[in-house]
Amino acid sequence: MKAIVDDPVYNETLPGNSSQDVLQQIAQLSEQMAGIAHQTNESEGFPHQEFDWLAAAGLLEVVLPKQPLSFQQQNTASLLQLLKLAGKGNLSVGRIYEGHINALYLIHLFARQTQKKNWYDTLQQSKHIFGVWNTEAQDGVSIIKQPDGSYMLKGAKTFCSGASWVTRPIVPGKLIGEDGTHLGWQMCILPMEKVHQEAIDPSFWKPMGMKSSVSYKISFEGITLTEDDLLGKPNDYHQQPHFSGGAIRFAAVQLGGAEAIFDATRHYLQTLNRTDDPYQKMRLGEMAILIETGNLWLRQAGEQADQHSEEDATINYANMTRTAIEKICIEIMQLAERCVGARGLLQPHPFSRLHADLTTYLRQPAPDAALAQVGHYVTHETNPAHALWTAR
Repeated sequence: MKAIVDDPVYNETLPGNSSQDVLQQIAQLSEQMAGIAHQTNESEGFPHQEFDWLAAAGLLEVVLPKQPLSFQQQNTASLLQLLKLAGKGNLSVGRIYEGHINALYLIHLFARQTQKKNWYDTLQQSKHIFGVWNTEAQDGVSIIKQPDGSYMLKGAKTFCSGASWVTRPIVPGKLIGEDGTHLGWQMCILPMEKVHQEAIDPSFWKPMGMKSSVSYKISFEGITLTEDDLLGKPNDYHQQPHFSGGAIRFAAVQLGGAEAIFDATRHYLQTLNRTDDPYQKMRLGEMAILIETGNLWLRQAGEQADQHSEEDATINYANMTRTAIEKICIEIMQLAERCVGARGLLQPHPFSRLHADLTTYLRQPAPDAALAQVGHYVTHETNPAHALWTAR
């Protein structure tokens, strides 16, 4: 996706591994993550081992300057494949990792040069995990400017994926001036060492699936920040097309979950010597078509994001992609259930975990509004169908 400013730091030649090397790395890690996914899920804790592997492979900083998937390069399609394979290994890992990538993208777009250096150095030297915690209830976050120029936080966030293991989350909130004026929705990057353990509420997170995303509720009451902790200007967080266009990233992770279900279904049938059944062949054929359709959506969504099309086209292509992949995932789950039957849903088979995780992760904000927005866009467009999404 296009950066807001042309930053010469990002335009240097990229040495080292190629994007293809990165995808080979994550494909291998995906298999390793899948191999321990049952134990990780049973622990209901943060996936430490998986993130140690990601860090050791250099995948926490893969989108930084001079790295193989640097944001300044046109790498979105490869980035989506990276996220898909992370989700295929473990959807909870994919969820937290996507939040990390999202946070780095917002830093890329909106941070001052000195802030970029600080946060990038922090990541590369200390392997911090970043994230974005935006969801809140009635007791949401306010960022209140103090007479001495500092900022005091009040309130809490919900669905804080990665909880205290994400050490540098972006926490947006209402920016309030010294005189009480509401100045907009402001991002800040919060050092989690300032948050006391008792402020983290794990009782909030009792989900059907995605247990290891540890998406707890966290109170930030009384934490003090400085100007250097604020990211961008008020309301930058919702700047389009970046805000809605980011849906293609979580859609990629979701498709990874569907691919995991496809692979597990095929392995189950092969193990039981049921692959000669014509109805099983038919279902697997349908699933293969759906998976490849999802991959084509991701590829085209990545190209669309890199074309720098006009804003509405980018937003609505992302809306179409998330809608299409949600439907693909639901159909994959239904076909898999018919393939494996009740016996396949028993432990130690992975289907109950995979289905619970994917069902939970598919519940993203405003799916109906996203589809309605696509309908509004195409209804008022005058270009023919073949030219609806071309760059202009």
